[in-house]
Order: sequence, then C-alpha cells, then structure tokens
Amino acid sequence: MTKEEKYTLAKWAMNHALENGAQQVSVSISNSTGSSVEVREEKIDKLEQAIQSGLSIRLFVDGKYSAHSTSRMKKEDLARFIEEAIDGTRYLSEDPFRTLPEPELYYKGGGKDLGALDANFNNIDPKTKIDLAFAAEQEVLGKDERLISVSSSYYDGLSERVMVTSNGFEGDTANSYFAIRTEVSVKGGDARPEFSWGESAIKFNDLKKDGTGTTALKRAIEKIGAEKIKSGTMPMLVENRVVGRLLGPVLEAINGASIQQKNSFLIDKLNEKVASDKLSITDDPFIVGGRGSRLFDGEGLATKKRSIFDKGVLKTYYIDTYYAKKLETEPTGGSTTNIVFEPGTKDLEGLIASIDKGIFVTGFNGGNCNGSTGDFSYGIDGFLIEKGQVVKPVSEMNITGNMKTLLMNIKELGSDVKTDSSVRTPSILFDAVDFSGS
Repeated sequence: MTKEEKYTLAKWAMNHALENGAQQVSVSISNSTGSSVEVREEKIDKLEQAIQSGLSIRLFVDGKYSAHSTSRMKKEDLARFIEEAIDGTRYLSEDPFRTLPEPELYYKGGGKDLGALDANFNNIDPKTKIDLAFAAEQEVLGKDERLISVSSSYYDGLSERVMVTSNGFEGDTANSYFAIRTEVSVKGGDARPEFSWGESAIKFNDLKKDGTGTTALKRAIEKIGAEKIKSGTMPMLVENRVVGRLLGPVLEAINGASIQQKNSFLIDKLNEKVASDKLSITDDPFIVGGRGSRLFDGEGLATKKRSIFDKGVLKTYYIDTYYAKKLETEPTGGSTTNIVFEPGTKDLEGLIASIDKGIFVTGFNGGNCNGSTGDFSYGIDGFLIEKGQVVKPVSEMNITGNMKTLLMNIKELGSDVKTDSSVRTPSILFDAVDFSGS
C-alpha cells in the first residue's frame, strides 16, 4: 500500500467513525518489514522474515474513550469493525480528560529531513545479510582455546506510518535500522563468562560491519576469574553503553503518568536542583540521523528541543494531552526523543586514571528501583580499579542506594558519548556508592 493509499484509507475510516457517532477520531495505518539471520557452528540456525500491517483507531464517543487495532484492511471489514468498536465504547465510563490535542499544538509540516530512512532498504539481498552474520562468527572461531560457543546475528527493519485526526492533523513517518550482534561464552573455571556486542545504524552503508565478534570475545575473556570483593563505599564509573539502564528510572520519574499518580521521587521538583552541577541533559528531536529524532510525537504534537536538566536543575516533565488535562497544565509531549548528555572533557581512560579505588561497572544483572522513593538495588558486573588501573574483574555484587542521592553524587561525565542510541550517554563517574560483596 502506498503512502497515498494509506492516507485515503485512514481518512475514510475516520469519516466512517464520525458518521457512526464518534465526536473525535484518530487513525493510524502502519506497516513494517524485517529480517533476521542467526548463525551458529558455521550453519544457519535461524532465518526469519516478517511483514506486518495494521490500522489503529482511537475513538472519543459521548465523553468515553477506547482504542482498537486490526490487521483487516478491506473497507467492508473495517466498517463493521469500527461500528462495533463505537457500540462497545458507549458501555465504558465517561472520562472528561480524554480528548484529542488542541489543533494549534500539532505539527504543521515543512520540517527538515531527519535522515531516519534508508531509501535502499529493500535493495539489500539475502546473501549479503547471511554473509555478514557468518563473517561476524568467523571473527571468533578458532581464535581462543577457551571458547565454548559463539552465535552471530544480522537483523534489520523498516516501519512506515501515516496518521490523521478529525481535528486537523495529518502526518507520516518512516524509519529503518540495520544491526549485527555476536554473543560469546568462554571457559572460566566454574563459571562460563559471556558477553555480547552489537553494532547498528539507520542506513546500511553506515553500519560497522566488522568487529562485533572480536569485541565480544575480548570482553568475555576479560571476565574470566570474576569474583566478589569486600563490601564498601567507593566511586563507581559506569560505562557509557549501560548508563541508560541505571538512569532509566529518572526518565520514568518525570513522566506525566508517574507525576499524576504520585509514583515519582521527582514529584513537585520542577525548577529545583535535584542533581549535581555536572548534569545537563537536553531532549533534541532534530538531530539528523538521531535514533530518536522525529517531527511529531504519537499524538501529532510538534516536537521541540528542550532542556531536561540544566546544571542539576530539573526543567521539564514529559506530559501528554491526557495527563496535562489531569494536572491542569500544558502538554509537553508524552515521550522522549534524543536524550543528549552534555559531555565532560576526559575520555574513558582518563576517568579510570582519576580513580584511586573504585569499580568500573560494565553490566547490570537484575534489580529494581522504587519509583515513589527512588530506592534502588542492582546486581553489577565490572572491574576493580586501583590507583588508576583496572586490576581484576568483579561479579555477583550489588549496589544499593537512592536515586536522589546518586544524582547528587555525579562527579564527572566522560567525553565518550555513545551516539548509536536515542539515549546519547557518556560514561559517568559517581562518588560514594555502596557496594555489597563478600
């Protein structure tokens, strides 16, 4: 189905809903395609391709709201589907806060190309994909006698969507991605250290096509002999690629739902200092080639570049139309785009060199954070640092504390910003973190 055909069908579905009793309607039609290849022991272990399409409709009927989706795309099927959805919505309770956004907040078009799509996505032949997976595996096979297993994967995906609303919004998006990942396990005494490493890109020609196997093997071998060390309070350096796992609860705490439901340790903290002066974060939807770049959000609201933290001061919450009405404020958008950390001046090696004794965290194993209080406990893997040198691997240790304290204890951010993610994080050094070990 072409983009024009999607728009035509979406508008028809919207009008059919209006004609059958809905006062407001939002319709999205999307399609996606993707493929994956996994190889193991020099054989193809899995080969998959998926193609999906569907229509989603949000209905506002007599002060009541419901959302529905279907893969049936014929008008006669859709007509019955929409009519039954409207009839069912009438049985729901009224919710006066459920409405479409105000039209003046919508994206009006004319935005720049954000580089989110590889126009040649469909021109990558299957043999090329298979060869890339095998090449990643070959980087590992025969390279070390401690090797137990290796598997490598290639995968890609493309998604397209058009959306229309009954109060004037029309917009469409298209995104693609390509990725290679290798997982390795090795012999290490009673343990089987393992590690996986991936590379990804929006466009095929930008994909780093070698190195995943070599890196995964090296990182797995480095974990051999990992053990607990003595419990204590010490600096914690978190590698850039896992910082997002640690700070995810912070983003959840500034979400409108968490604020309205009073399930946030950052409630009523807007324009207050809640973190170290070192922490400045911007939400920038307009980075060309950014993984989270977009011109409008899931409701059609125009995106804006805005500050989240400015030298430790909390500057915004993520609030969609529904929670904005409940909180009696203006919507800011209900989800993140590109989370951009202001980097420091030291690279990873420089941060390590600055630590007299501490732990370099390279992975998290389970754990949780209480959204209301900010109390957390996480299992960690990593390395002991002494006198500015990595001396041995550590594992089976936990960190515990409170997110508000952790944010205040940010000592330094690195210059090693990870750009192949919508959360563009550098490595971060925290002071005085409680580690539980032997």
